[in-house]
Amino acid sequence: MKFYMKEEIEKDKKSRLLDTAFELFTEKGIKNTSIQEIVDRANVAKGTFYLYFKDKYEIQNILITKKSEKLFSDALKELHKNYIENFSDQIIFIINYIIDQFKKEPTLLKFISKNLSWGIYNKSILKLYDNTDKKEDSIYSLFLKGIEKNKIALKNPEVTLFMIIELVSSTSFTSILENEPLPIEEYKPYLYHAIRQLLYS
Repeated sequence: MKFYMKEEIEKDKKSRLLDTAFELFTEKGIKNTSIQEIVDRANVAKGTFYLYFKDKYEIQNILITKKSEKLFSDALKELHKNYIENFSDQIIFIINYIIDQFKKEPTLLKFISKNLSWGIYNKSILKLYDNTDKKEDSIYSLFLKGIEKNKIALKNPEVTLFMIIELVSSTSFTSILENEPLPIEEYKPYLYHAIRQLLYS
């Protein structure tokens, strides 16, 4: 019982450090946030920080990975609430959901800052946090199964998925925050056309 309580306390400290770091990073930026500020606001000893994280850049990488992974997870949950049979329509639905979340939370978009693919491809973080590449229900498994089921002739499906996510991440960043080359709602049809071409080229 005591071991279980200690484990819960440690888990709580770690969560507080992650949540607090995210707050400060989005308020002030990573460069202007010190580890001392993170531990003070989280009400945790500085030594405790170093039990879990090497430095503030490691906590940044973990947060980017966890936040982007959660976006994909939430998008999949929404997809499962809708009957969409066509494979490319499923992918577009997921991408559209993520873009709409970025529109609602521009601070999250700025924080992830064109690193959306980390939720799938940051292998070192995924090993630590047991995330999407080990889950059956993930964008990664949905994509590979869809390619196989629909007999889509892609030379390297994993690379194609990476390209799609990077395309979405970088261009939606500019479109949402700067309205370039177009405001996001005007830009979406061009983006979705490009994604369908990547799938069926």
